[in-house]
Formats: sequence, C-alpha cells, structure tokens
Amino acid sequence: MSVSNQEESAVQEASQRPVWVIGHKNPDTDAICSAIAYADLLSRTRIPEAKAACCGTPNERTEWVLQTAGIPRPTLLGDVFARASDICNSAPATAKPGDTVLRAYRRMMENGYRSLPVTDDQNRLIGLLSLSDLLELLIPPLNENETAREVTTTTENIAHILGAEIVHLTDKCAEETDYLMMVAGSSEPVMQDRIETMPSDQLMIITGDRAGVQLHAVEAGVRCLVITSGFRPSESIVLAAKHKGTAIIVTDKDTASTTQLLRGARGIKHAISQDFLSFSPETTTKVVTERIKSAGRQSLFPVCDPDTNELIGVFSRSDLVNPARQKLILVDHNEFSQAVTGADEAEIIEVMDHHRLSGNLVTREPVQFINKTVGSTCTIVGGTFDSQNLKPSKSIALCICAGIISDTLNLTSPTTTDEDRKILSWASKIAGIDVDQFKEAFFATGSVLRTAEAPEVVGADRKEFDEAGYKLSISQVEEIGYDHFWPSRDTLQEELRNLIEDRKLDFACLMVTDITQNNSMLLIEAPEELRNRITYPKVDPHLYKLRDVVSRKKQLFPYISMLVAENPKAEST
Repeated sequence: MSVSNQEESAVQEASQRPVWVIGHKNPDTDAICSAIAYADLLSRTRIPEAKAACCGTPNERTEWVLQTAGIPRPTLLGDVFARASDICNSAPATAKPGDTVLRAYRRMMENGYRSLPVTDDQNRLIGLLSLSDLLELLIPPLNENETAREVTTTTENIAHILGAEIVHLTDKCAEETDYLMMVAGSSEPVMQDRIETMPSDQLMIITGDRAGVQLHAVEAGVRCLVITSGFRPSESIVLAAKHKGTAIIVTDKDTASTTQLLRGARGIKHAISQDFLSFSPETTTKVVTERIKSAGRQSLFPVCDPDTNELIGVFSRSDLVNPARQKLILVDHNEFSQAVTGADEAEIIEVMDHHRLSGNLVTREPVQFINKTVGSTCTIVGGTFDSQNLKPSKSIALCICAGIISDTLNLTSPTTTDEDRKILSWASKIAGIDVDQFKEAFFATGSVLRTAEAPEVVGADRKEFDEAGYKLSISQVEEIGYDHFWPSRDTLQEELRNLIEDRKLDFACLMVTDITQNNSMLLIEAPEELRNRITYPKVDPHLYKLRDVVSRKKQLFPYISMLVAENPKAEST
C-alpha cells in the first residue's frame, strides 16, 4: 500500500466511524427516544453513520418503552474522548518472523514506514522491526569481515530473493541455516583449498559458468551452490549434488548483483525488538501523547487487544498532531455541563433541543442548531420526519410517542404546544397505539422511589445549572401519588446533602411530581437564607408543596433562577 493509499484508507476509516446521536447525562425518556428516532431518520437520509447512544443507563420506564417497541438499548458511552483505536490505521503492513530483510524493507518502502510490526499467524504482535535494524543486517559494520559473509536464511528464501530456479532441492532447503557466502573469484586450485578450510554444511558457493569450481563445491558437499547469469550445470554435476546433498540454484542475475541480493536474504528474526511502547485501543489520546514523550526514537506505535495481544492497528506521532475527533449530534440539551464527558473535545455537528439557550457550548465550525418552543425533543424529530415525507417504522413512531407523553405528562404540562398535540396524534396512528392506554401503562411502570436507592433517585433525571454565580442541581421524578416518597424522604434529604458536597454545589433539590394530580413536592438542600426566600407553601424547613407545578423547564427552573438572581453570588461575596 502506498502512502497515498494509506491516507485514502484513513479517510475511509474515519467516514465509517459512528456519528453518535446522544442526549444529556442522566437521560430521561425524551432524551433517549429522540436520540433513537433522530439517528434512524439521519441514517435513512444524509448521515448513514448516525447511531443512537446514551451517556447514562435508561430508567425503568424508558426500558419498558424500548422493550415494547422491540428496540435495543442505545450504545452506552461513558465518554467520547478520542482513543488510540480512533487514530490508528487498522490495516497496517506487517512482517512475519520468517521474512527476509529484503521483503521487509520493500514493505516498509511501499507503505512509507520506518518500522514494521511483526506478527505471528494469528496476528498477535511479536515485536517491532525498525529500518535501522534492517540496515545493520543488510550492511554489517566494516570491521566485521566474517559477519559480512554470514547469511542466516533458508535455501527457499535465497531462491525467492534471486527469482531463481532450484535445480536440485534437498530436504534441508526449508531449514534456516547460518550460511557462509563465498564468491568464486580465485583460480580453481585456490578455490579448492578455500572450500576445504570452511565447514561444508554452512558453505554457499556463488559462481558463474566455472564447471571446475562447481564440481569442487559439489564434491566437497557444500550446502548450496548458486550459479549466476543463467548458466545451467551439467548433468554430472547435478547427479553429484544429489549424491552429496548439495542444493543447486540457478539465477539470471550476475555474480555482483547476486551477492548484494543475498545479503537481503537474511532473516529478520534476530532484528526484532521487544523493547517498544504499545497501547490498548481504549487508551485516550491525551494519555498516549504523554506516554510517547518517553518513547525515544520509536516512530510507530502498535495498538493491541490487551487480552489476546492481537494487533488492532498502528499509529505514528504525526497521527496525534490533529487527530480525528468523535462526531456528535446533541439532542434534548445544549450545554457541555449536561453533555457526555469529553463532548467539549468532540466535533459537534448538530444540536436539536427544546430548552433555553445557556451554558458554554462553543463549536469550531458553524453547525445546524434547531431549538423550538415545544414540550419534547421527540416532537421536533417527529415533525422532521413529517416535513421530509418520511414515515417512521411502528417502533420508531412508538418511541416518538413515548418521548412526547413523558416530557409533556401526556399533554398536561404547561410546556405543551399545539405542535406536540399534532405530532403525538400523527405518530400514535403510525405506532398503532391508544395514547391514553399507553400513558397509563407507561406511568404505571417502575416507580423510581419504590425500586431505586436514594443516589439513583436523585440522579435519575438530574440537571445542573450555573445561574447568577450559583451552581444549582434540579432533579425530578414522576410518580403516581406520594406513597413511596414519604418513607424515603430522610434518605433523599441526606443524598441531596451528599450531592452538594461531592459536586461543590450551592443548591440541590428533588422535584417529586404526582402525574395524577399535576402537583409536585419540592425537597431542597440549600442555605437557610435562600430557602427563606421561597414562597411556595412550606411543609417543613426543607420541603414545599408546588400546586399545579409539573415542569422543571418552564415552571421550577425559572422560579429558582429568579430567586438567585435577586442576590447574585458574585455580588454577595
């Protein structure tokens, strides 16, 4: 593969990597269902690589929706930092331990490498072979005369390097041998004497049409006779070779060229280095960059399966200069603080949301940003299907319905718009569901307060905000009545205190919404001065009744935002 082909391959690999469509941390039904539905739409239209993902485990209600729809859970992403697997070439040129110097060198030149990974027949990494190590095998130091004669290889490799014909094959031709090369450049008597002083089982005689030298070599039982310039040996010499066990090779190349090429027939086995740095595919590029600072002159870095040592790919230092970033499409949020970890280092290519604009979401290039005043992101996705005259499958339509029902409390939330009503009616017909029956089954599934521990309850649908210098956390759960709230009230309060300490927050609250009465209870952990400013009916110093309040986005957050804005933290300090 040429260097240009490598670059083309790298571009092709990058284009085949997933474009993740992903909602916010602690995802609710709308975040996950809108990601699934929008990924489906994009994969059918303009982004074939679009795939749904989530950065948190779906809650029980969402799991019920996915099971009912027959859709697998989206890929769970802990973070989207670039990793070694993202920057490596997954189809690198490699060498085998039985390869010759010349074969390995040519492979390096063809691919523009200065090193080659050496693998076994199962593609497990054995070591690295560098260009400098190859050159030492090819051109030994000047003061090592005997070393210059030595060629550790097989007769079959010699024939392959020379493009030669094996006139006589012995049973030792496949065995690796420490050959001693001897060029027949002297008279026959001198050559005869020299041959007799060398170990015949290691000798390789290189000669042209000198029949006398050929005969002396065969009668001495040398291991291999290489005849150059295409000269054929006589039948008597071939018969003698068979009797003495001497392999005979005939090449069209002249003696000088043959001698040079034979040095390239040396095996690479003894030049393979085990002193190198390799990486697991999950190693982040940030860690890679730090670690290769101590890698000396190593130019190529293998990426291997940590369990099997199978070679996954390789990368060079230049691959870290501007590594490909993970492409993301954010749905149901527009803030890095709510996004999957590492999103600020990824390439955000689209945002689709129905919340207020806030936070520090900054992109390097212009992006498509869709933000509509509707009650659910699934409403926007459904509208996009409809506007493009695309009909979603029954499963995708059911997901769209679930997202709208969940986020608008079945169209009873103050965030509900005519667009939500229209898209829910349209999608429910495609899904073949009765909305009221589906709503009952959906909200009856999985009381978070009944089935989860306090950290899961508070974290199930939690969002953080920076407002007027304060760091705020607002969690929400939807229940049928408050029967499961009262027994867990004290442990939930303790969890809010833990959350403030762990996340360095100023304010944390849990909004427990009764979907049957469209009311909520608000459990708060915050400084007394801030709690005293709350005008909702007080049950006790940390608990408030919120009549007709069901929306975090449109009712509770604006109220809390107004409270903290009255006395900004920056001014009070």
